[in-house]
Amino acid sequence: MEVSASTVQLRVWTKRDWVLIILSFCATYFIWGSTYLANWWAVQVIPPFLLGACRFFLAGLIMFVISIFFGRSGTTLRQWRNAFFSGIMLFVLGNGFLVWALQYMDSGVTALLVSFEPLVVVFLLWKIQGQIPRWMTLFGITLGVIGMGLLVGQPQYLEDSNWMFALGMVFISIFAWAYISVWLPNADLPANNFLSASMQMLCGGAGLFLLALFTGEFQEFHFAEVNARAIWSFFYLVFGGSIIAFTAFNYLLHTVSPVKVVTNAYVNPVVALLVGSLFNQEIISKQSLIASILLITGVIVINTRKRRPRKIN
Repeated sequence: MEVSASTVQLRVWTKRDWVLIILSFCATYFIWGSTYLANWWAVQVIPPFLLGACRFFLAGLIMFVISIFFGRSGTTLRQWRNAFFSGIMLFVLGNGFLVWALQYMDSGVTALLVSFEPLVVVFLLWKIQGQIPRWMTLFGITLGVIGMGLLVGQPQYLEDSNWMFALGMVFISIFAWAYISVWLPNADLPANNFLSASMQMLCGGAGLFLLALFTGEFQEFHFAEVNARAIWSFFYLVFGGSIIAFTAFNYLLHTVSPVKVVTNAYVNPVVALLVGSLFNQEIISKQSLIASILLITGVIVINTRKRRPRKIN
């Protein structure tokens, strides 16, 4: 069953809904925030597109088998087409390009850059669905963008050509993820979020395998170089980042406003900065700390928005 944007806004949540919503936000905030470092560790010895291909195809296969076991595998050709489109946008462009950028960026810095995503979502909601954002939403997003600007404006980044190219890859990733965040709630996909997520991961993983083959990553990969930390990171990405957090993300997209869902782009950087500093000796400058404060403040401002967005007649 398709869920329209207006249906999402008018739904009366039960106590169970509130529990699932809170747990889902925790998963997308804190698990995804820590996956930046897990990806950084893994990509040091595993080529980025091959890493993503193995991660998402394995996670998708596990989830799809579980769905079959519980009798929830009924799908249509149209749903598979939509899953393919979503999988390419989310996992090839959205995640694959982001992980590629981690070859040249610290995990915390990369996460901070993703804070631009909610601004793109609000713009797309305005242009695609005619939803005019209220001034509180714009104010919260502005705080987040200012925080990102403080980060990017540091000379050590602007003077590095590899870093700047990686920045371009991150912005492609941001747009792809933001577009799907707006498109996905009304797409014809299985009503079961677990099955829907598995189909998208299978398609995205297959796309990443082709990209890894095209870019010669299979020839670059040497299994003997894979260390224990990379292996543990890989399985954390599969079960934590993909199976748990992405299922939670799909659930939230069909339950609350997309603008609220992508506020993980504000919290993830704070988590990633702390985790990177504690476990990877990544340096947090005063400017980065100020940026983090602005980002988390933006989350609070956006999530205090109560009324429905106005629509253009």
